[in-house]
Amino acid sequence: MSNQYHARIYITLRPSVLDPAGTAVESGLKQMGYQGVTGVRIGKYIELELTATDETDANTQLDTMCDRLLANPVIENYCFEITQLVNS
Repeated sequence: MSNQYHARIYITLRPSVLDPAGTAVESGLKQMGYQGVTGVRIGKYIELELTATDETDANTQLDTMCDRLLANPVIENYCFEITQLVNS
């Protein structure tokens, strides 16, 4: 029996990687008067649904997807959360 899962995937640059987009946003916010803003980093957010036999299988599939396509593991970190969809 298979289950449907909803996944939320968060991808961010590793702390050691320069983030010019984050630097530009931080500069823009400071020019707008938000002087207390620091450490802006830009990332990606992905949502998807997948079918898996159980939560362990869903986690394994997501980890493989992120590692092989959705993120670049050399310069990016990723994490995800999944919820099982209720069958109607």
